[in-house]
Amino acid sequence: MKKRTVVIGFVGTKLDSGKGSGRWEKWRPSIALTQHDDVVIDRFELIHDASAQSLVEQVVEDIAGVSPETQVVPRTIRLQNAWDFEEVYAALFDFAKTYPFEPEEEDYWIHITTGTHVVQICMFLLTEARFFPGRLVQTSPPRRQGPGEPGTYALIDLDLSRYDQIAQRFSREQVEGVAFLKSGIATRNARFNAMIDEIERVAIKSRAPMLLMGPTGAGKSFLARRVYELKKARHQIDGKFIELNCATLRGDGAASTLFGHTKGAFTGAASDRPGLLRSAHRGLLFLDEIGELGLDEQAMLLKAIEDKRFLPVGSDNEVQSDFQLIAGTNRDLAQEVVAGRFREDLHARINLWTYVLPGLRERAEDIEPNLGYLLAQFSEENGQMVRMNREARERYMKFAGSPSALWTGNFRDLLASVTRMATLADGGGITEAIVDHEIRRLQSQWQRMARPGDTEGVRLAEVMAQEEVDGLDLFDAMQLSSVIAVCRQSKSLSEAGRKLFGVSREAKSRPNDADRLKKYLARFGLAWDQIGSTPN
Repeated sequence: MKKRTVVIGFVGTKLDSGKGSGRWEKWRPSIALTQHDDVVIDRFELIHDASAQSLVEQVVEDIAGVSPETQVVPRTIRLQNAWDFEEVYAALFDFAKTYPFEPEEEDYWIHITTGTHVVQICMFLLTEARFFPGRLVQTSPPRRQGPGEPGTYALIDLDLSRYDQIAQRFSREQVEGVAFLKSGIATRNARFNAMIDEIERVAIKSRAPMLLMGPTGAGKSFLARRVYELKKARHQIDGKFIELNCATLRGDGAASTLFGHTKGAFTGAASDRPGLLRSAHRGLLFLDEIGELGLDEQAMLLKAIEDKRFLPVGSDNEVQSDFQLIAGTNRDLAQEVVAGRFREDLHARINLWTYVLPGLRERAEDIEPNLGYLLAQFSEENGQMVRMNREARERYMKFAGSPSALWTGNFRDLLASVTRMATLADGGGITEAIVDHEIRRLQSQWQRMARPGDTEGVRLAEVMAQEEVDGLDLFDAMQLSSVIAVCRQSKSLSEAGRKLFGVSREAKSRPNDADRLKKYLARFGLAWDQIGSTPN
């Protein structure tokens, strides 16, 4: 179906003006744009301020005379100075944020011939940033003036890189986009912040699949939803956010859940089912734990991603769905490909933009800002302010960043912990006693979850010969593995030593943590440069 053509532009207070019959001898850009034989303007959104009301009425009347099929919709905005960059940008930004764009049904032309130069620049900027989801159109007068001569029009791009002031405003919008993805949490981990920075740029500029890797509870689902909300705010998608944990799919129902089925396709199929891929049409589909999908479903998904078409179960007729995919996994999909459990072609298709979300222990510096965010969120949801006193916060943070805080559930553990403390806070105050009780609860919880033979460290075969590992007692192996894990999370030998000897060092007048750790490693023939820190 052909899209409707919609023009968005300012009324030209000089170029579009004119009185009496003589006005038809003059080229007027807004009217002329509706007079071209090769295009029908279905709707013209005519922006103006209150002072141009009488001119707008004349333009509406004249367009109706030359192009009755064009609906003209006057749009009044508050604008005192059309030459003020900040005022114009803010007014147009507010207009773009509230306008009901339908890019799947309508083709938008942003008219930049009328209005001040500042207006034209701001309209370009908002179009380039996709707040106006359309193309720029510029009109020009005919070489020879004459009645009914519309001149020419061109759909173009402009190079406005020299307008540094506006470029800076756009940069601030990008910063706001990054903050939105982080829910306004002032995270401090440099690697995480750099990753979110890139995800913001990719989310705005690309419709390619995105792969989020990381342990359970690292925030993959939360980030996928924020990407969806950011893209929807920029008019890039207008469908639904559909989320599915592929680990919940079982047997024959997997294909039906994803791709739908026809009535009678199998026993129990009493009616047609659209499936989640069709529900995500023009929206975003988040498939968490995509590594759990069977090979048959993987093949069907690959076709759906590449062709936007697929066969529902039991049907001979393909259906369409134009969705954007974000996949999540806590597995190493490259290893799954080697093992034959994941299709190589599907992995190649979703591996264009891959991001590894670190667990909470790898982002220890982000625990405190997330703690503040979760307390504020709890307070808002429950209508009661909840705070931690200074001593309670210091005690909690000391434990939260220590090697004994495993955070096996990552941010889910932190959310549960804050919820429990806030719930138990009489009068809205979290005390040291509540913190101590919560610390004991977390330690007990993590201890119960551990299986015999598990360690919280690394595989010793990574740093030692296998025969040396086989010669260690289980006690020594588990202890050494945990020590190396702490070392890899530390920037220096001294930092690792402070973490490992945090209690006993207080009893020493001149502690030398680095020397103690160095001697411990030497017992096993290891040195700091052999185990290293976690690669950036």
